[in-house]
Amino acid sequence: MLGIGLGLSALGVGIGLGLIGYGALTGMARQPEAIGKLQTVMLIAFAFVELVFLLTVFVAPASFKGDYAPAKTTAVVSAQHLS
Repeated sequence: MLGIGLGLSALGVGIGLGLIGYGALTGMARQPEAIGKLQTVMLIAFAFVELVFLLTVFVAPASFKGDYAPAKTTAVVSAQHLS
């Protein structure tokens, strides 16, 4: 379940970044004199979208319990193997 959620999050971020870039480039093509303002707004929007993705990647796994967390491996050596 966690993998599906992270995959959907990555897909959403990809779509969101594409739409932001498309909108900014369209606006720059229509009004070249506003390139500086549009770039600033575009970069801020990119940062917010990436922040949501990074929060999803690093905070979501910590909230899941059970076998979603990486398994800790411990070596158990029996007394038979030591002799």
